[in-house]
Amino acid sequence: MTKRKRETSISQIEKRIKEGRGQGYGRDYIPWLLIQDVPSSGRATRIHGWKTNRIHHVHSDLERSYLYILEWSDIVTDIREQFPLLPIEETLSIAEELNIKHPTDPKSNHPIVLTTDFMISVDNREVARTIKPSSQLDSHRVIEKFEIERRYWAKRNIDWGIVTEVDIPKIFVRNIEWVHKERNNEDVHHLGPYIVSGIEKVVLESLSDAHSSLATATAVADDKLGLEPGTSLAMVRHFIAAKRWKVNMSKSILPSQSLDGIIIENERLRNSAMGG
Repeated sequence: MTKRKRETSISQIEKRIKEGRGQGYGRDYIPWLLIQDVPSSGRATRIHGWKTNRIHHVHSDLERSYLYILEWSDIVTDIREQFPLLPIEETLSIAEELNIKHPTDPKSNHPIVLTTDFMISVDNREVARTIKPSSQLDSHRVIEKFEIERRYWAKRNIDWGIVTEVDIPKIFVRNIEWVHKERNNEDVHHLGPYIVSGIEKVVLESLSDAHSSLATATAVADDKLGLEPGTSLAMVRHFIAAKRWKVNMSKSILPSQSLDGIIIENERLRNSAMGG
C-alpha cells in the first residue's frame, strides 16, 4: 500500500472516531457502521431498543432476530452493535501473522476496520457475537476473517462466538417482534391505570372461554370500554412486552387464536391471589 493510500485510510478512521463511532454505552453508543454506510444483502433495519433507549442499526434479518432475543433476555444489560476492532494496526498485525489478506474496501482497496456484530453486556461481563448464515461457514475467506476476529477477542479474554440461523428459535423471535414496538405504548399513560386495568380484566374474562380468540376478546374490550378499535389488542402486546403477563413465548401468539395454554401468569391474577 502506498503512503498516500495509508494516510487516507487513517484519516477516514480518525473522522469516525471523532464522530464518536464505536464509543460509549447504552443510549450514548454510536455503531461504527450505520445502515447508510453499508450496502446490505438483507433487510437493514432501524429498531428502537428497550434496553438502550436508542436506535439500533442492524444490517440483516438474522441480526434483527438476534437483537430481539437480546432485548428479551433479563440478564442482558447493554447491546452495542457493529462494534469496531480497534486499533486497526492490531487486526493488520494479526492478519500478517496468519499470512492472510486483511479485509479491504472493494472500491478504494484501503484496509477497513473490522466489526463484531454485537458486543453484549451480560451481568458483569462482556461477550462478543458475530452473526452469519450457516451457508457461509464453508467459505475459506469467511473463516479467515473469523480467525482475525477470534484472536483479537482472545487477547482481551472476551468470550467470542458465532451465531447462525440454527441458533435462532423462529417462533420465539416472531412473538417478540410482534410485541416489541408496544413495550412503551403511550396509551398506558393516556388512558390511565383504571382503563388499562379494565382492558386487562375484560380481555382475560373473554379469554376464559377457550374458544374465544385474542382478536375477539380485545374487540369486546374495545366495545365495552368505548375505545378505538385495536386499542386493547395493542395493550395486550404491551402487557406481554413489558412482562406484565408471563407467557410461553415458544408457542405462536396469533390474534386469530385463543391464548389458552400460552398465558402462564399475569399481574392482575397474581394480585388477586394475594388479596390485592
